[in-house]
Amino acid sequence: MNIALNRFSLALAASLLSATALAGSANAQDEGLVVYNAQHESLGREWIDAFTKETGIKVTMRQGSDMQFANQIIQEGDASPADVFLTENSPAMTLVDGAGLFAPIEKETLDQVPEQYRPADGMWTGIAARTTVFAYDKTKLTEDKLPKSLLDLADPAWKGRWGAAPAGADFQAIVAALLQLKGEQSTADWLKGLKENATPYKGNSVAMKAVNAGEVEGAVIYHYYWFGDQAKTGENSKNVGLHYFKNQDPGAFVSVSGGGVLKSTQHMKEAQAFLKFLTSNAGQAVLKDGDSYEYAIGKDAPSNDKLTPLADLNAPKVEASTLDSKKVVELMTAAGLI
Repeated sequence: MNIALNRFSLALAASLLSATALAGSANAQDEGLVVYNAQHESLGREWIDAFTKETGIKVTMRQGSDMQFANQIIQEGDASPADVFLTENSPAMTLVDGAGLFAPIEKETLDQVPEQYRPADGMWTGIAARTTVFAYDKTKLTEDKLPKSLLDLADPAWKGRWGAAPAGADFQAIVAALLQLKGEQSTADWLKGLKENATPYKGNSVAMKAVNAGEVEGAVIYHYYWFGDQAKTGENSKNVGLHYFKNQDPGAFVSVSGGGVLKSTQHMKEAQAFLKFLTSNAGQAVLKDGDSYEYAIGKDAPSNDKLTPLADLNAPKVEASTLDSKKVVELMTAAGLI
């Protein structure tokens, strides 16, 4: 009797272990489409929720930063669990593309995005954009005292008067554009001026708060930090105005957020459908109607009404797919900035 009972108990235990293993396997499979999201978490979630609502496809979002995920994907190689990679800026996309880890984007998706917002090789596509601005203290600076060019900020006259967040991917993308537009020597000279003149902050929002609090007269940031704060209480931007450099100046650089499909994905159809959705009218409407205040870049896709139109920014022409993040890190390290 006891022997029979023991055999039954062992059989039951084995059955439970087997069921647990199967459940674990099922849970792993239940992740659906896995997106490495380096975009703002709230925007990534809005996009995913809208996509799932329209298609019924489940998506698991893993949150991180541009270069963190780019380097992780390269390390993971063909074994990466990611199906899709989304970034805030394009240098991280270029890094993964250079490693040969992206699958070609379907033509229908590429056709939804103007050529200036995607690379010629068609291995990834732009999904949103942001522009560089000089956030300034309206109580201290008038229009005639604002820098005419981003390059002016390296002048000794600006020593101790402005700030930036040089360690972040956002700022490094701006430096990458400067490098492409003006060359290595001019970029190195400007970075030397940055080191001597600017106060470093941990992030664009912190830099903007410093301007608002009167710590510095201005800061180089992306536009949407100001718009996002204004849409809430405005307490961190009430004294801050935005200066658009325009005139195809490096300071008018428009940074493209990218999306790519990993060629190692086991969900190619769903991954391609996700990027097609992001660049479609429905996906771009998330940018127009949401609170990210990033620019919509799909063909004929309107951006939030509060934003200065992209066409009015007079941005310099920058080839997003050739922004050299490795050289930027090298130059910024040599300048003692990172």
